[in-house]
Amino acid sequence: MVGAIHAAEGGRSGPIRCAKDVPRQMSQDTDTSNAAVRPPVAWLLALAAGVAADQLYPLRFVPASVPGGWVGGAIFAIAFALAIWAIVTIRKAGTQVETYKPTTTIVANGPYRLTRNPIYLAMVLGLIGLAIAFDSLWIVVTLVPFYLVIRYGVVAREEAYLERKFGDVYRSYQSRVRRWL
Repeated sequence: MVGAIHAAEGGRSGPIRCAKDVPRQMSQDTDTSNAAVRPPVAWLLALAAGVAADQLYPLRFVPASVPGGWVGGAIFAIAFALAIWAIVTIRKAGTQVETYKPTTTIVANGPYRLTRNPIYLAMVLGLIGLAIAFDSLWIVVTLVPFYLVIRYGVVAREEAYLERKFGDVYRSYQSRVRRWL
């Protein structure tokens, strides 16, 4: 604490410093992105809402000539592989996947050299794949609120946090790698 009496120093107080003189360090409580929602929860809610709406009022969109199960399944498999690749890359770099835990480093290899948000991109692709596989226009419709929540409630907060924490290192990464594709 600035200007506090330190018991270890025999009751002497140190020089009183202004807040502007103290280096900015994030406390454990603020060293996160403070995302509005956990992305897997948002994904599951979007999927559940789409499936529920489809049960009440089915809306089909896949032409009968298209093998929707196979096409959708393939897209979902690609999305799943992208998510696993991104998670493994982050873990190997020694940092956290979870938005409620501190980020320890900027990861710029693996899928992160192509997009700054491969896990969220995989989530969007996964919903598209499931929408095609289940032939449910409602799941496609849930992509809009899902995207808005992820873009503004998660990504915007993560970007501000990473810029605040890593400064020029993150800004340089932002200038080289696109947010989505």
